[in-house]
Amino acid sequence: MNDESRENALVVFQGKGIRRIWHDGQWHFSIVDVIEVLTESARPRKYWNDLKAKLLSEGFELSAKIGQLKMPSSDGKLYETDCTNTETMFRLIQSIPSKKAEPFKRWLAKVGYERVQEIEDPELAQKRMKELYRAKSYSDAWIEKRMRGIAVRDELTDEWDKRGIETDKEFSILTAEISKATFGLTPSEYIVLKGLKNQNLRDHMNDLELIFTMLGEAATTEIARSADAQGFEENRDAAKDGGAVSGDARRDLETKTGRPIVSGENYLDVPEKVKRLEKKR
Repeated sequence: MNDESRENALVVFQGKGIRRIWHDGQWHFSIVDVIEVLTESARPRKYWNDLKAKLLSEGFELSAKIGQLKMPSSDGKLYETDCTNTETMFRLIQSIPSKKAEPFKRWLAKVGYERVQEIEDPELAQKRMKELYRAKSYSDAWIEKRMRGIAVRDELTDEWDKRGIETDKEFSILTAEISKATFGLTPSEYIVLKGLKNQNLRDHMNDLELIFTMLGEAATTEIARSADAQGFEENRDAAKDGGAVSGDARRDLETKTGRPIVSGENYLDVPEKVKRLEKKR
């Protein structure tokens, strides 16, 4: 799963985040996250272990219905997590006494239906994402760049898939090469500069940072295609070259304006829309 896919793998029910992943043509949800929301237990993993034992004693076949899929944890790393699809989740909810069970089931059905709609009409997914960013007080000008950046990123990761890039680690290294050549910083270093923790780096980039990120990734895609790069090392060279194209353009603009592009600015406390208005004054 690429970075942008991970960004959309978290959904919120009554203010609580629930991890999910698109697997085998349907959403799979983190069971521990659901249990924590429904029970408000301080030890949701123990609750799940006890519930599993109870269901097994009742003859409920779990092995074919519960799978371990890699999901991001609070430390940003991926760990195998017990997950299940919407159908089985409904069955599990019936075994959890909670006043939130009925509203959660309605919410779960809605989440699943929205994904089906988005598959049939991809523009709906973009529309919902724009609405989410507007709700977070991002300007339409920023949102358009962010959405375009997601499309550019998806095109690049699709190209990497075709060219033999397979593991999350390889995707991360190639992304870091582009960023390093573009900005002089890897994504992890950029996150530190901006004072972020678990937030998505690109959600805290300004217009020019987004534009040069897009340029580096679009250039990498074109170079990989032109060179017919195959495997990790050849695509790593293409990533460095693509990032260098953007890095040269960044430095040229900095020379002409006398202002740095790389910024420690974030939108944690003051929304992007507000900062944009302040800069126009």
